[in-house]
Amino acid sequence: MNDDNLLWLAQWYLSQCDNDWEHSYGVKIDTIDNPGWSLKIDLTDTQMEGRAFERAEHGEPSDDLEEWQRTGSWLVARVEGDSFDVSCGPLDLSAAVGVFRRWVEAAA
Repeated sequence: MNDDNLLWLAQWYLSQCDNDWEHSYGVKIDTIDNPGWSLKIDLTDTQMEGRAFERAEHGEPSDDLEEWQRTGSWLVARVEGDSFDVSCGPLDLSAAVGVFRRWVEAAA
Protein backbone atom coordinates (compact mmCIF):
# COMPACT_ATOMS: atom_id res chain seq x y z
CA MET A 1 0.00 0.00 0.00
CA ASN A 2 1.29 3.44 -0.93
CA ASP A 3 1.62 5.53 2.25
CA ASP A 4 1.03 8.81 0.39
CA ASN A 5 -2.68 9.35 0.98
CA LEU A 6 -2.79 12.65 -0.92
CA LEU A 7 -1.28 11.03 -4.01
CA TRP A 8 -3.77 8.17 -3.63
CA LEU A 9 -6.64 10.70 -3.48
CA ALA A 10 -5.38 12.41 -6.65
CA GLN A 11 -5.30 9.03 -8.40
CA TRP A 12 -8.79 8.16 -7.13
CA TYR A 13 -10.10 11.50 -8.41
CA LEU A 14 -8.48 10.94 -11.81
CA SER A 15 -10.04 7.48 -12.01
CA GLN A 16 -13.51 9.06 -11.61
CA CYS A 17 -12.95 11.55 -14.45
CA ASP A 18 -14.83 10.34 -17.53
CA ASN A 19 -15.56 13.61 -19.34
CA ASP A 20 -18.81 13.82 -17.39
CA TRP A 21 -18.38 13.21 -13.63
CA GLU A 22 -15.75 15.92 -13.13
CA HIS A 23 -18.06 18.58 -14.62
CA SER A 24 -20.61 18.14 -11.82
CA TYR A 25 -18.73 16.48 -8.96
CA GLY A 26 -15.32 16.43 -7.35
CA VAL A 27 -13.20 16.77 -4.24
CA LYS A 28 -13.04 19.92 -2.12
CA ILE A 29 -10.39 20.66 0.50
CA ASP A 30 -10.73 23.79 2.63
CA THR A 31 -9.61 25.17 5.96
CA ILE A 32 -11.85 25.62 9.00
CA ASP A 33 -11.44 27.92 11.96
CA ASN A 34 -11.01 25.33 14.74
CA PRO A 35 -8.19 25.32 13.24
CA GLY A 36 -8.22 22.43 10.83
CA TRP A 37 -9.32 21.05 7.48
CA SER A 38 -12.58 20.19 5.75
CA LEU A 39 -12.59 17.48 3.07
CA LYS A 40 -15.70 16.83 0.96
CA ILE A 41 -15.76 14.07 -1.66
CA ASP A 42 -18.75 13.71 -3.97
CA LEU A 43 -19.85 10.06 -4.19
CA THR A 44 -22.50 10.42 -6.90
CA ASP A 45 -21.80 8.10 -9.84
CA THR A 46 -18.83 6.45 -8.08
CA GLN A 47 -18.52 2.89 -6.77
CA MET A 48 -19.02 4.32 -3.25
CA GLU A 49 -22.43 5.87 -3.88
CA GLY A 50 -25.02 4.35 -1.56
CA ARG A 51 -22.51 2.32 0.48
CA ALA A 52 -22.83 2.30 4.23
CA PHE A 53 -20.19 4.15 6.24
CA GLU A 54 -20.00 4.12 10.00
CA ARG A 55 -19.21 7.57 11.38
CA ALA A 56 -15.61 7.76 12.61
CA GLU A 57 -14.40 10.08 15.36
CA HIS A 58 -11.08 10.64 17.04
CA GLY A 59 -10.25 13.32 19.62
CA GLU A 60 -12.14 16.56 20.15
CA PRO A 61 -12.04 19.74 18.06
CA SER A 62 -11.29 22.97 19.89
CA ASP A 63 -11.46 26.65 19.00
CA ASP A 64 -8.42 27.25 21.20
CA LEU A 65 -5.12 26.55 19.38
CA GLU A 66 -3.19 26.10 22.65
CA GLU A 67 -5.78 23.59 23.87
CA TRP A 68 -5.61 21.75 20.53
CA GLN A 69 -1.82 21.54 20.84
CA ARG A 70 -2.22 20.02 24.34
CA THR A 71 -4.94 17.53 23.42
CA GLY A 72 -3.57 16.33 20.09
CA SER A 73 -5.25 15.50 16.82
CA TRP A 74 -8.95 15.18 16.05
CA LEU A 75 -11.05 13.89 13.19
CA VAL A 76 -14.76 13.42 12.40
CA ALA A 77 -15.71 11.49 9.23
CA ARG A 78 -19.23 10.78 7.99
CA VAL A 79 -21.31 10.26 4.89
CA GLU A 80 -24.06 12.83 4.47
CA GLY A 81 -26.31 12.34 1.47
CA ASP A 82 -24.05 11.65 -1.50
CA SER A 83 -20.95 13.15 0.11
CA PHE A 84 -18.09 11.81 2.23
CA ASP A 85 -17.28 14.62 4.68
CA VAL A 86 -14.34 14.88 7.05
CA SER A 87 -13.33 17.64 9.43
CA CYS A 88 -9.97 17.28 11.13
CA GLY A 89 -7.14 19.01 12.95
CA PRO A 90 -4.50 21.04 11.10
CA LEU A 91 -1.99 18.17 11.04
CA ASP A 92 -4.54 15.45 10.24
CA LEU A 93 -5.36 16.00 6.56
CA SER A 94 -3.47 12.90 5.42
CA ALA A 95 -5.20 10.85 8.13
CA ALA A 96 -8.58 12.18 6.95
CA VAL A 97 -7.83 11.05 3.40
CA GLY A 98 -6.69 7.74 4.86
CA VAL A 99 -10.15 7.13 6.37
CA PHE A 100 -11.69 7.55 2.92
CA ARG A 101 -8.96 5.44 1.34
CA ARG A 102 -9.49 2.50 3.72
CA TRP A 103 -13.25 2.63 3.08
CA VAL A 104 -12.76 2.59 -0.70
CA GLU A 105 -10.13 -0.17 -0.60
CA ALA A 106 -12.31 -2.31 1.68
CA ALA A 107 -15.14 -2.07 -0.88
CA ALA A 108 -12.93 -3.16 -3.79
